Amino acid sequence: MALHPVLEQVTDRIIARGGDSRRRWLDEMRARAGAKVERSHLACTNLAHGMAAMPDRPKLLLKQMERPNVAIVSAYNDMLSAHQPLGAYPAWIKEAALEAGATAQFAGGVPAMCDGVTQGQAGMELSLFSRDVIAMATAVALSHQMFDAALYLGVCDKIVPGLVMGALSFGHLPALFVPAGPMTTGVGNDEKAHIRQLYAEGKVGRDQLLEAESRAYHGPGTCTFYGTANSNQMLMEFMGLHLPGASFVNPGTPLREALTREAARHVVSLWHGGGRYMPIGEVLDEKAFVNGMVGLMATGGSTNHTLHLVAMARAACIELNWDDFHALSEIVPLLARVYPNGKADVNGFQAAGGLQFVIRELLGAGLLHDDVNTVVGRGMSDYCREPWLQDGRLAWRDGSATGGDASIVRPAAQPFSPNGGLRVLAGNLGRSIIKISAVDPAHYRIEAPAIVFADQEDVLAAFQRGELDRDFVAVVPWQGPAANGMPELHKLTPALGVLQSRGYRVALVTDGRMSGASGKVPAAIHVTPEALHGGAIGKVRTGDLVRLDAESGTLDILTNLDTRPPAELPD
Repeated sequence: MALHPVLEQVTDRIIARGGDSRRRWLDEMRARAGAKVERSHLACTNLAHGMAAMPDRPKLLLKQMERPNVAIVSAYNDMLSAHQPLGAYPAWIKEAALEAGATAQFAGGVPAMCDGVTQGQAGMELSLFSRDVIAMATAVALSHQMFDAALYLGVCDKIVPGLVMGALSFGHLPALFVPAGPMTTGVGNDEKAHIRQLYAEGKVGRDQLLEAESRAYHGPGTCTFYGTANSNQMLMEFMGLHLPGASFVNPGTPLREALTREAARHVVSLWHGGGRYMPIGEVLDEKAFVNGMVGLMATGGSTNHTLHLVAMARAACIELNWDDFHALSEIVPLLARVYPNGKADVNGFQAAGGLQFVIRELLGAGLLHDDVNTVVGRGMSDYCREPWLQDGRLAWRDGSATGGDASIVRPAAQPFSPNGGLRVLAGNLGRSIIKISAVDPAHYRIEAPAIVFADQEDVLAAFQRGELDRDFVAVVPWQGPAANGMPELHKLTPALGVLQSRGYRVALVTDGRMSGASGKVPAAIHVTPEALHGGAIGKVRTGDLVRLDAESGTLDILTNLDTRPPAELPD
């Protein structure tokens, strides 16, 4: 199938933007790929420090300078359900590397904070910053010149983007990303959302809310809704950094362990002396990032990746912008409905055909670059296969060609929507992102008076006082990255959802973020310029008429703001 012309045009624009800086980056990355193992360049004292604590057999291999040494960089902690399974991985990886005649060392850990824990709390203001700390921690872990390839163990929101950014600072090293998989399905998403709304209305108490939440988030693995964490896993497949089908296999299963061990064996084959040399710098090119954006649109993925994909690409001197996202959204159909964009969770999505089905459909429609490097070879067609155990041994077979449930996945010829799940809005209030895959088209357009709030707590307090039973646009400025770290405002979702369910026309406009699980209320987020940088959003006053139109892609205030000074940053 010939590529869609818009896909080609967007790719060509991105390649042209990179220009000399991208070429210099590639030249530098390629020059760093030596003909010997990395540790052979160390003085004996340096090397002795690097292997002093190793067991006898790995130490012997490290002294011989003939086989690769694999770095393990992990986001393990046992507070976060998504990362708790990673605790077992280093032992498996070291065993599998030895079986392949190589060694592996735990090179370093990176912080892993959870937006689900910090949501609505002061800690959320560190959330976005943590991505860059993770990138630096990854680079520190790799800085010892001991490693010829790396395995990156991480799952959630800022963690995978940070790991990618750090890995690209060592772009000459092969890289393979190793997920933990989603927890098994707990209480249904509809029931969970219903209890949250009842709590927001004061109809149930905290004990009932906690019981419902605990039945939803009940065991090891990623949260099962399709937020940023699971969007990360989708991206790693679409960008060729996972073993095929690795994203949504549950932890604690034989298949999950088999995939983890295979990741170690496989990355050993990718080092520069192994005959199949494939560094991350050759995998993550412009086409790979376009494929990632296409996957985001086709699956209705997280709005946070309109920030993270841009940052990841910059680490490889590739320049993406929101115009690229918007252009692709216009041509990429929505092929999946996974909560909050539908009723199924990621386990249901996986059972219905999952990413293998979506990738197959996009390739068939000319909406995905197939001529790309991946950790398993050349071409995205490998990612139409799914892993399974055949007589206890890991194997791959063709994924579903038809999809198992039309309420969860659809073919490209019969999509849920002809356009992608995200859209750019632009107008005299600035530019913003909106996630439309979960919004009923009846709510795409709202024109209503603004109510300006200093923060999300003020919105919730007004809701509890019964002051918001009307049509309005909640405007929450001073939430941008320069102001307070750009926290997510997902705590507003239940209250605004209640008001919309009561029949009121409501929307949110903010220079902050919403969760990757942004839901049914239209929300113009990431408004830029932000208030602290003089953006028009800081000039809005309660009572001003605001128009948000996701269909036409506009965001305007119907008041002349030219002579109005911006408000001062709240205390």
